[in-house]
Amino acid sequence: MRLEAAFPRALAEECCRLLWAASGLDPDDPSRWTRPMIRLPFSDAEPFVRAANTPRLLAAFDQLVGRGRWNPPPNLGTFPVRFPSNEVPAEGGWHIDSSYPVGEDSYLNVWSRKRALLMLFLFTDIGLDEAPSRIYVGSHLDVPPVLLPAGQEGMSVHRLMTIIPHVHQREIALATGNAGDVYLCHPFLVHAASWPHRGKTPRFIAQPRLDPVAPFQLARAVGDYSPVEIAVRIGLGLEPIP
Repeated sequence: MRLEAAFPRALAEECCRLLWAASGLDPDDPSRWTRPMIRLPFSDAEPFVRAANTPRLLAAFDQLVGRGRWNPPPNLGTFPVRFPSNEVPAEGGWHIDSSYPVGEDSYLNVWSRKRALLMLFLFTDIGLDEAPSRIYVGSHLDVPPVLLPAGQEGMSVHRLMTIIPHVHQREIALATGNAGDVYLCHPFLVHAASWPHRGKTPRFIAQPRLDPVAPFQLARAVGDYSPVEIAVRIGLGLEPIP
């Protein structure tokens, strides 16, 4: 879901000023934008923490994950910055964001240990020309039956992406929106970077996770499932499709 105006546009602009400073580049000098993408490290600066914890967002976390079942975001993770370019970045093919490492690999399991939501924070306006992220609509329902046999250990993201049936036949949606919008997505949603950035100005986003207090519970004695848990149960055939 896209939560419009999840944080103020003025705050998005303040965050962009900090990101430009961290990049060492000049927003008024396109000649120095020589790469299609750079990734800036996470920051604990107060504007980023404030953007991640607005009352509107916290209420949405309660609604989707459940009151008391998530930890407040300490930061917004890293920032992939896309620049106008005819090139497509090497990273960013179709994938699911991992939840935890196993050795040098990235893993997840059907209880979504360590990840309650995938989030896309938009710090600039993103239209069709500004390389919006691509999303396979409904792909989160394809993942649970593939993950279940892997048990608690889970499965590597790379392995998972090679065996999800029919996922590449799903409809594609584009994560367009305005500065201050946030996409709140199921952690199993399959998504990808977009085609070349054909716009005029760089695109700033963040893709943090929301940490759960505990892994998803798929067999609660008293019910009370959250929407993200219900989606996993639908994928496993334990709930009717609404």
